[in-house]
Amino acid sequence: MWLLLAFVAVPLIEIALLIQVGGFIGLWWTLAIVLATAIAGSLLVRMQGALALAQLRGSLQELRDPTEPIAHGALILFAGALLLTPGFFTDTMGLLLLVPAVRSSVLRYLAARFRVERFTVGGGQQPREPHRPDVIDGDFVEIDPDNDPRPPSGWTRH
Repeated sequence: MWLLLAFVAVPLIEIALLIQVGGFIGLWWTLAIVLATAIAGSLLVRMQGALALAQLRGSLQELRDPTEPIAHGALILFAGALLLTPGFFTDTMGLLLLVPAVRSSVLRYLAARFRVERFTVGGGQQPREPHRPDVIDGDFVEIDPDNDPRPPSGWTRH
């Protein structure tokens, strides 16, 4: 229900703001501001995204939990989508999400509302059998004895 409300409310807010601002400063200035925020926002998203990627790499190299840099990266990506959407409301929300303190607050709020029950890493491989000393690993190649170009080795099986 909240998602439906957002899909209805956000475009209505955007239209109302565009009409109000356009009536106050004019059509061309309104379009210029919307275009300028999209360009500036994409540059900011690029810079913030590079920083979040560097933090993610650092946490992986130091074997720390990477969930916070991943979550920041996801919010930066969402901010970029908001900034590329024409309108003043979405631009404001996108710019706010580019502020690290605001992102941290949003992540704390989301962390309080969600609970992770299970987290697994890997591709779902079956667990390996433990090493047994009586087993020798090896590779084999099937050879057709009728078409084998090598001379007999002298070893025979009885």
